[in-house]
Amino acid sequence: MNNLRSGILFTFFVLIFFSQALFSQDAVNRLKSHISYLASDVLEGRKAGTTGDSLAAVYIRDQFRAIGAELPGSDGFQYFTLVSGVSLGETNNFSLNQNLYTESVDFTPFSFSSKATVDAEVVFAGFGITGSSGDLSWDDYAGLDVTNKWVLVLRGDPEPENQNSAFIPLATDRSKALAARDKGAAGLLLVSPSGMEKKDTPLDLSYDKSVSDAGIPVLSVTRKLASDILHLPATSIDSLEKIMINELRTVNFKTGNIVNATADVIREKVVSRNVMAMIKGADKSLKDEYIVIGAHYDHLGMGGNGSGSRVPDVNAVHGGADDNASGVASLFELAEWFGKKENRPSRSLLFVAFGAEEMGLLGARHFVANSPVNLQSIKAMINMDMVGRLKTDSPVVTISGTGTFTVADSLIDRLAATAPFEIKKVADGYGPSDHAAFYGEGVPVLFVTTGAHGDYHTPDDKVENINFEGLIKVTDFVKSLGSEIANLTPTPVFREAGSRNQAGHYGRNLKVTLGIMPDVSGGETNGGMKVEGVRKEGPAEKAGMLKGDIITAINGLPVANIYDYMSRLGKLRPGEIANIEVNRNGITEVLIVQL
Repeated sequence: MNNLRSGILFTFFVLIFFSQALFSQDAVNRLKSHISYLASDVLEGRKAGTTGDSLAAVYIRDQFRAIGAELPGSDGFQYFTLVSGVSLGETNNFSLNQNLYTESVDFTPFSFSSKATVDAEVVFAGFGITGSSGDLSWDDYAGLDVTNKWVLVLRGDPEPENQNSAFIPLATDRSKALAARDKGAAGLLLVSPSGMEKKDTPLDLSYDKSVSDAGIPVLSVTRKLASDILHLPATSIDSLEKIMINELRTVNFKTGNIVNATADVIREKVVSRNVMAMIKGADKSLKDEYIVIGAHYDHLGMGGNGSGSRVPDVNAVHGGADDNASGVASLFELAEWFGKKENRPSRSLLFVAFGAEEMGLLGARHFVANSPVNLQSIKAMINMDMVGRLKTDSPVVTISGTGTFTVADSLIDRLAATAPFEIKKVADGYGPSDHAAFYGEGVPVLFVTTGAHGDYHTPDDKVENINFEGLIKVTDFVKSLGSEIANLTPTPVFREAGSRNQAGHYGRNLKVTLGIMPDVSGGETNGGMKVEGVRKEGPAEKAGMLKGDIITAINGLPVANIYDYMSRLGKLRPGEIANIEVNRNGITEVLIVQL
């Protein structure tokens, strides 16, 4: 009898083991099928606004439909228009008192310039700034009437040595355009002093990923052209800058000269979409409250300059298996699991695959501005971005946003106690993915990721590198996390944890700073720049940079020394995401830094 009982128990446990193994293998097969399609060459990297982007969206919508979820919006789609790039039109021209100048040699429109022709007098308005910094009050427009005129201003501001100057956010090219427009100007001409741009050439036309134009034409002009306008020697721009900085006073005047110029910038507009699915909550009193669970589905297309690729010289499909086909595949598993009657939580769940994340969180920003449900009814947002590369030797999952609602820490700690991986908590709610758009609107957020890796933003982010067993573990954890939050009573209470805007961290003569102390000597490194110190709560520290790391590349461009570092950093803008490669004890690490 004992032998019989033992045999029955053995058979029972064997059946359980094999049924679990089969279930696990079924999940692996589903996840692999989804990621294989989304990261396939057919979709050509899913760049927002392309055919591959559309095919991915249709595939995602059809998966949600097959699961049986409701499809809000336009049959599950929420369309939005975005600017995918800019180019020079055919009618850019510039004449000063009927003397003609040459496009791209003497002048170039900014990417955010309006398309317009202005024939008007030019007024010089110093730095084009009005404001105060400490005890210093400044008004470059004092006593000037710039209505319907061109305004010529210097790039920069009156306090170039003050790292914390209040003028810094007022000194961006776009901010100066806004100030000129607000003063009634018809157009703005910007010139770079030699300390800012050594070569006397107009700035290149580069897309700043901004959706809107400035409302007036905005042109970059050379120092030579600016001096011609002022009827002053070629060195006059640097001289005017020195007067204003050294004497702490503005210089402004009428030039008496007429400029007739046309700015013609072609803004290449395309359509993308968010894909939405809804599972209604089981509690009548809570079903009109929502938890958003999201993951972006777009990627970098074929790469190239300006795409975000870390190998911008390589033209190849950037499949983005981990970034972020893994998050979308996990989204399907979650929607199917929560769709079962026995798993439905009290609150409703809104699953969203966001478009155009790689172009500046455009899909998420459109969603929060045009939410299909009352934004106030969204009580939390869980974001998954790159969840497919859980390490096998030392598995770690990072969860950001743990400071954005009152019980988040205790909730995460309780779930972490039984999780099959270590959980690293980050309090800040603002970060380099779609959850930042929700946090900015006062919604509690949690951002789940297994982190960056050497294949990040390269063509090598492929299906064969996904840890599918790890992806299942992360998905199961998010099931528990989603259930807890969707059933939580009382409602999660938002609190701030870090900045709720993208003002960025400005540095002098740079638009941004990482918050590090660089090795200016270069004596201890070869083929990189050593980090001598990391400022607490700075962008680098939040991304995981450590003292002693050697920065070897920024956004795929090599950094061999302090000069390379300063040059690469000078091309970054507040609010952007920088991919920084570091050598740490002989191992290459990739850090995603939110600026």
